[in-house]
Amino acid sequence: MNIADLVQTRRTTKAFDPARKLTADQVAQIETLLRFAPSSTNAQPWHFVIASTEEGKARLADTFAGAHGYNEPKIRNASHVVVLCARQALTDDHLAQVLAQEQADGRFADDAARAGQHAGRAHFVNLHRFERRDAQHWADKQVYIALGFLLLGAAALGVDACPIEGFDQGAVDAALGLREKGLSSAVVVALGFSAASDFNARLPKSRLPLNEVITRI
Repeated sequence: MNIADLVQTRRTTKAFDPARKLTADQVAQIETLLRFAPSSTNAQPWHFVIASTEEGKARLADTFAGAHGYNEPKIRNASHVVVLCARQALTDDHLAQVLAQEQADGRFADDAARAGQHAGRAHFVNLHRFERRDAQHWADKQVYIALGFLLLGAAALGVDACPIEGFDQGAVDAALGLREKGLSSAVVVALGFSAASDFNARLPKSRLPLNEVITRI
């Protein structure tokens, strides 16, 4: 598998074949991609909701009616839909849970290493909480790292994807009960397989020339 080939051949899917579904193995690998995506200081400020049942997809699709109706068929016809969510706050309880998991996974040679990890992570979390006051924006940026892993990983699995920002965040949050869980939706990704009506599958990819986007020093 050549990653450079993948990024040149993958496309944003504009229409999904509702008859084709991801395999259980593909779903398991997608979940692994999300779980193991990197985040700043390993804070993991996210949660992922995956809709695969007709009922689950319909709950999401219903929120796309109106201004975002052009995306509704993607949600209904995709095999799986992932709602990537950011934590509204990186609470002390969440940080303690992350630290405990790192301890259980053998990340620390001794108590000093554990204390150092906690102090380093708390420094950056508090920087965004209290000084920069952009903790939600910071969390959203981490979620977009997971988005990149998901899109590239899906391509490697032979799964088509469509990242979607055209949705009513408030409506999605309400439909999934996210705010009660301290979460907010950041971006949605429909996963499945391209339909014959997917016009984008027949178009060549287009990017600015290399020398326009990369400077070597």
